[in-house]
Amino acid sequence: MLDLGISKLALIGVVALIVIGPEKLPSVARTLGKLLGKAQRYVADVKAEVNRSMDLEELKKMKESLEGAARDVQSSVQTTAIDFEKQWDETTAGLSTDTEIKRWEPPPPEYKHPGKKWRLKQAAVPKWYKARAGVRTHTLSGAARVARYRPTRLS
Repeated sequence: MLDLGISKLALIGVVALIVIGPEKLPSVARTLGKLLGKAQRYVADVKAEVNRSMDLEELKKMKESLEGAARDVQSSVQTTAIDFEKQWDETTAGLSTDTEIKRWEPPPPEYKHPGKKWRLKQAAVPKWYKARAGVRTHTLSGAARVARYRPTRLS
């Protein structure tokens, strides 16, 4: 980086004031500031692009290593499956091929009529519990409900 101290910046400012003049110095300073801002943004964009490319390369390397590990696991599973099939064939070679091996299946459940047990279950709950829990035992029509809960008139 450039090593600019206060004394060097003051010298540059005095020379610019003399060469450019006091009328044009503010517009030149604004233009110079805009150019420096654009240059800084360009440098930041380049840095970001380099970082992205480095991250992309790292991700590619990681992807390749994971794919290699997946291939290794797949090949080991395949070899194990082949070995198992060979051992299974050797073990089952002594069995006769005429008889089929059937798996045991449980018989389907028999139909059972539900009967009227649900009424017993409902009656098993005491009435005092139903009243406290707010379980309705009787249904009221709309007119009966209005008549029951109508406020009394005070005369």
